[in-house]
Amino acid sequence: MTLIQSLQKRVVFAIAVFILLGTFAFAKGATLSGKIVNSDGKKVKKALLTLLDNGKVVKEEKTGGNGKFKFKKLPEGEYVLQVVHDEYGSAEMTITVSDNKDIGDLALSNIKEADTPVAFKSSKGDDVAESSSPKRPERISVTVPQTMEAMGSPSKDFILNELNFEIKKLSAEFKHLSQEIDDLKALSKMWVNPLTIYSKEIILKNGSTVFGKIIYQDDKSIKVETLIGYLIVDRTTVVRIVDNVITEDTQEYVPEQIRESYTPPPMPKLAQPRYTSSNNSSAEASAKFSANCVLVGNIAEKKDGQGNIIFNGEIKNIGGRRSDFVKVDFVFRKNWSGETKTLTTFVKGSYNTFDTGIVSDASLLPGAVGKFDLFVPRDFGTFIGYSYVIDWEEYQ
Repeated sequence: MTLIQSLQKRVVFAIAVFILLGTFAFAKGATLSGKIVNSDGKKVKKALLTLLDNGKVVKEEKTGGNGKFKFKKLPEGEYVLQVVHDEYGSAEMTITVSDNKDIGDLALSNIKEADTPVAFKSSKGDDVAESSSPKRPERISVTVPQTMEAMGSPSKDFILNELNFEIKKLSAEFKHLSQEIDDLKALSKMWVNPLTIYSKEIILKNGSTVFGKIIYQDDKSIKVETLIGYLIVDRTTVVRIVDNVITEDTQEYVPEQIRESYTPPPMPKLAQPRYTSSNNSSAEASAKFSANCVLVGNIAEKKDGQGNIIFNGEIKNIGGRRSDFVKVDFVFRKNWSGETKTLTTFVKGSYNTFDTGIVSDASLLPGAVGKFDLFVPRDFGTFIGYSYVIDWEEYQ
């Protein structure tokens, strides 16, 4: 019996403690808090808040400088929160309180009903005369419905600003990606045709050609920026420097009737430097007794005061027979589309009178050297490079 009595006492004590704690918690009550903002989402100070329970005023207070409010020790139940401000308007919200609750931001509305008298009651229940700017309203004649803004959601202006910001951000990203694509295209063109980036073509005496941009030069050396880095070129090794002009390809017009079956003509091939001879002697003649004209050294280039270009050089006959009418054909490349123009100059050699009575000064005896000059007028236009062909005739 003693054990049973002891257990009963403990149970009674626990129940008493539980009831005591529940009573204390109930007596403590709940807290209702939040923040009052205007239609732009900015805090509102000195806004009058009235908390009503079944039409009766429970508590009243004003917001501070931060726009926040707090009602303490509220019993559980359903309340109506009314907010009034002379400048920013009013708002009304139904709230169920069962525990501490924070309603967030409550936005005021500027919608007002003009010339509508409003009856007010004080907290003691006494009637108060009608006034255009009441301080303690029980009911507001204009009831603002509970909207998303009243529930603490962002306002429409805030959402529009955010959308505009996102659009601007996407536009900036799009422009950046477009620039990246253009840079990649430029790089791909650069490897196919270096002159799309570098307009200078530097021809060296050893036969090499350097495409680049001249960064610095003096009377001894030239510093050139190329695809593989910077190069220092000795000026004495430079034959000529060509300033290339890139022209856009024009689209060829094809009639619509034959457009499907039309095949564009093949691109012309540039003549390559070579040594030729139109040998009119007998086929059984030995090769060592034939004429053979070659270029001695390099072709020099200079520009006169009128903007005309002059090419000059020397041709030597290293064969065993006299060469007649020795000439040099220059094939100039006008652009990258394949357009070419040819100019010809004859060598100034020895005089020779043929059986027909024709006299020529363009003959070279075996071992003889003759000079040539090619005058390119200014109105010839620009060109991106050239090749040459040495040609001659052989007569008995």
